[in-house]
Amino acid sequence: MPLNPPAVAAKDLPGGQKKALQVASEALVQVSGLEKTYQTARGPLTLFRDLDLQIQTGEMVAIVGQSGAGKSTLLHILGALDTPTAGGVYCASTHVAQLSQKQAAAFRNREIGYVWQFHYLLPEFSARENVAMPLLARGVRKAEALAVATDWLREVGLEDRGEHRPGELSGGEQQRVALARALVNRPRLLLADEPTGDLDESTAGRIFELIERLHQSHGLTSVLVTHNMELAARCTRVLRLEGGRLVAQAVSAN
Repeated sequence: MPLNPPAVAAKDLPGGQKKALQVASEALVQVSGLEKTYQTARGPLTLFRDLDLQIQTGEMVAIVGQSGAGKSTLLHILGALDTPTAGGVYCASTHVAQLSQKQAAAFRNREIGYVWQFHYLLPEFSARENVAMPLLARGVRKAEALAVATDWLREVGLEDRGEHRPGELSGGEQQRVALARALVNRPRLLLADEPTGDLDESTAGRIFELIERLHQSHGLTSVLVTHNMELAARCTRVLRLEGGRLVAQAVSAN
């Protein structure tokens, strides 16, 4: 199996960033002074300005806010899918904003599990093959990858649906496959962007219960973007993204 490219280490960083990395080591996710600005035809559009965030290992944090506030962009930056204009972003003691594209891809594969509102399963492959894809990307032998994928389908209650293609599965089943795929590499951080947004209320509740169970049983740290305040209230903390910053949101579960 090929080795992952090395992450940026503390010794390779300037003095101020070394200190920030020491702080980051106390939390799985540490964001400091984050800024993200896009250049548009009408001029600069700033989503975040001086945004700070710290997430302790084992937390399940919900991020809420109006559409267009930048919730998905924030997840992309946390997961090394996008880069900030300024600020420090550390995850698992790695300064993700300083990774090369190759390093970022290896980091995502190793440390991050993603679940989106749409499942993004490959339609021409079976559920089991879809779950195995991240392992195959790491160079794991196909037989081993498929065996591990079968175990994860059992974990999400789909052991008898492994040979079905995505089009033969219900929306809830597709999202269960997406969860298994997100966790097959045993990442430390799960990022979920509206994971129940395309589901009816009953199915959404069951999928969220599954996320909660997987979060607990596998010692995950999870960050979920959602518009469902009832589900958000079941998380460790709820943060609202408004005006380019995160503020604590007081909610009560029903």
